[in-house]
Amino acid sequence: MNDGRPSGDSNEPRRSWLERLGQALQGNEPKDKEDVIEFLRDAHKRHLIDGDALDMLEGVLSVSDMQVRDIMVPRSQMVVVEREQGLNDFLPMIIDEAHSRFPVIGESRDEVLGILLAKDLLPFVARGGDGFDIREVLRPAVFVPESKRLNVLLREFRTSRNHMAIVVDEYGGVAGMVTIEDVIEQIVGEIEDEHDIDEDDIEIQQIGKGRHTVRALTSIEDFNEYFGSSFSDEEFDTIGGLLLAQFGHMPKRGEVVDMGGLRFKVLRADSRRLHLVEVTKVPPAENVGDYTGEGIA
Repeated sequence: MNDGRPSGDSNEPRRSWLERLGQALQGNEPKDKEDVIEFLRDAHKRHLIDGDALDMLEGVLSVSDMQVRDIMVPRSQMVVVEREQGLNDFLPMIIDEAHSRFPVIGESRDEVLGILLAKDLLPFVARGGDGFDIREVLRPAVFVPESKRLNVLLREFRTSRNHMAIVVDEYGGVAGMVTIEDVIEQIVGEIEDEHDIDEDDIEIQQIGKGRHTVRALTSIEDFNEYFGSSFSDEEFDTIGGLLLAQFGHMPKRGEVVDMGGLRFKVLRADSRRLHLVEVTKVPPAENVGDYTGEGIA
């Protein structure tokens, strides 16, 4: 009687790709990490593991070699709330950025007083801001050195249930910040939520007055037509290729470059590709057309 199993040995249960990989490893044990990666890629070619599994396994291996400084949001790009601001002063920024957590600072970005959770503002918003005192809603900030390995940080995030850490340099100054999502994305790739742009369907989208998101794969020809710019497409086909040449390195999220009167801010990038940028006009007083390396205040 056919019980739904594939033809063949009906008594042998179907093995998972991990079980098949483990069996394949027997007698051919890799000697170092490079051997492991090569073996995994060979296993993919032989259909022992699929492409998604291969990407995640390579991500797991790379995380153990990476440090917080490799993925942190730089200090200049941190979106912060100032202690002296009232609820109505920073609430528009909270809504516009659509993040769930924000560092709260004192006199400077080196003085991080705690972390503000957007959800903790809801009761005060419902009351029109009455009785709001930022000191009553602050959560403790976690500080980590920029040299900490990502696999160690991920373990600490899991055990402490914190989702954000402030990164400090060797002198104790604030170097940036990092979230658990930043770490996980190194393993599983970009994590999108309901606020993210659907990059597969939209190449250029207006997101506010004078603000647009642009896919890195947008052709320079289409970009020029939309923005009325005149970037050359002789050397590069896409706006991402042009930006990479201008940066001179693989940029991280939050890095900024000015070209042709436009300011390009990296919204999404990984260690291999630039994905999404925000485009705004450079204020006339700053319009010098050079790479700034700094964020928008």
